[in-house]
Amino acid sequence: MAKKKSTKKTASEAGPVTRKRPSIRQLEKLDREIVALINQRAELAVRRGQAAAPLLTEDSEVLRRVIELNRGPLQDESVRAVFRELLGGCHGIAQCTRISYLGPEYTYSHLAAIEQFGQTAELAPVGTIASVFEEVERGHSEYGLVPIENSTDGRVTDALDCLARSSVKICGEVPLRIRHCLLGVGTRS
Repeated sequence: MAKKKSTKKTASEAGPVTRKRPSIRQLEKLDREIVALINQRAELAVRRGQAAAPLLTEDSEVLRRVIELNRGPLQDESVRAVFRELLGGCHGIAQCTRISYLGPEYTYSHLAAIEQFGQTAELAPVGTIASVFEEVERGHSEYGLVPIENSTDGRVTDALDCLARSSVKICGEVPLRIRHCLLGVGTRS
């Protein structure tokens, strides 16, 4: 049996639609709903045991799933950042997660730690790659983040040497795109 062809036009076929500007009340109502929902999600995560410590593979799966659900207008990276912070906040309910990294702040290791754990985790800069390993071995940090390789020099031998001598194991990877820009005043020469 043949289906009857619909004569309804979709919004894009019908031409431009003028919409009223949303009111502050509408936005405030959505904000209240969003806050209630993220707190409800945090409560469920705590009851399920997900908030006890960051499970890197489970968190990665959550982030992958929410990106698949995103239909815009927010870009995928914006949605990922919101959920990364939400997951970090959920982990912070059960315990403060401390991550040691090769510091100081705003180095690539620091940016990679934020990328993986969010800004709600306690990020602890240390002076050497060996210090990162020591912090984890002594139980002062739940996780440590060190560079293993980079695109200019290849493998980072200090990290590989420490990994060979230490009892800690690799439990995740944070690929980070590095961009360097040369700035200056004057002519190029």
